[in-house]
Amino acid sequence: MTPNTPEAGRRPVVLVAEDDDDVRETTALVLERRGFDVRVARDGLEALSACVDDAPDIALLDIAMPRMNGLALTRRLRELGIPVVLLSARALPSDIIGGLDLGADDYVTKPFDPDILTARIRSVLRRYSEPATVDETFGDFTLDRDAMVVRRGAEAVSLSPTELKLLIVLLDNRGLALSRDQLVSMVWGDEGWGYGRVVDTNVQRLRKKLDTAGIETVRGIGYRMDSA
Repeated sequence: MTPNTPEAGRRPVVLVAEDDDDVRETTALVLERRGFDVRVARDGLEALSACVDDAPDIALLDIAMPRMNGLALTRRLRELGIPVVLLSARALPSDIIGGLDLGADDYVTKPFDPDILTARIRSVLRRYSEPATVDETFGDFTLDRDAMVVRRGAEAVSLSPTELKLLIVLLDNRGLALSRDQLVSMVWGDEGWGYGRVVDTNVQRLRKKLDTAGIETVRGIGYRMDSA
């Protein structure tokens, strides 16, 4: 399904799904003061019902919700084409990577800075409202940025959301050597401190799946996508 991107001049609609009353009310107030139209849900099933009845522009989900947790709900909302930002006190790299790999567009840890949360939400909304682009070719592969699918000929290549984000960063910077720290910042944001080895692991996975893509190692720096 096509994401419900906000029209010009309309306040973006954010669904805040959080079972803690204080956190839910505080988050809603923060976002309302920053120009969002906020709806709330107290658990996962209530949030899913709200999204099915009238899809928001983006959903902000707590992970540890009753009746359907935020990770399970993320999978359902991806099927509906609704962007998702996960909000959780869980800050381990495995938690963050797991949430992103399930399809979340971003992951913000509690306690959060209101300005950073707002910037993350607006960044996701901008990505979904960008105009359609033509398919991009690299090696034997093509990237359909509208469908967010990589194909080799007519066959789709299975990539995790994190692998896809990393690939797009490399493609957007073709010919430039990017350090591991730069890649961490571009793919994982502020939550990715110390993810250098995670970059290496995801590059290795991309190379196995996209053998002719032209992802090069630049000794002493990091990685580069061949500009050819």
